[in-house]
Amino acid sequence: MQISEELVRKVVMNVLSERAAVPADAPKPSAAVPKQVDPSGILRAKISEIPLKPFENRRDVRLCDIATLEEAPRIGCGVMELSNRADFEWTLAYDEWDVVLEGRLEIQIDGRVVAGEPGDVLYIPRDSHIHFTTPEYARFVYTVFPADW
Repeated sequence: MQISEELVRKVVMNVLSERAAVPADAPKPSAAVPKQVDPSGILRAKISEIPLKPFENRRDVRLCDIATLEEAPRIGCGVMELSNRADFEWTLAYDEWDVVLEGRLEIQIDGRVVAGEPGDVLYIPRDSHIHFTTPEYARFVYTVFPADW
């Protein structure tokens, strides 16, 4: 009997899911996210190929989570894009790091603005009530902990 890489991947993913106690009804990101998952659990995705979708039916806020909770049960990651002077109000139920890829990302909090440009990394603590804004356009990678917020 020959063991395929796909079989090993399925077994590893099942074990990881059981160990993380991920609920069976946990939401799953779109299968359209192009990625490779090594049997070790290492995941690789090209940011330029991540299919962004409107968030809450907004045209100025688009995003996509990269991994399922089964693939990454503790830390979440995705790509977000803001356009047309977006103003997106949010209260974080998790800690978040944002890496600005393009444009200018502005985070408004308590009457102040913290801005990031390409290559900048921004940290937003849990329970922060913010507005993600941009004067024109921003594209960034977000990483959140915990993933199951």
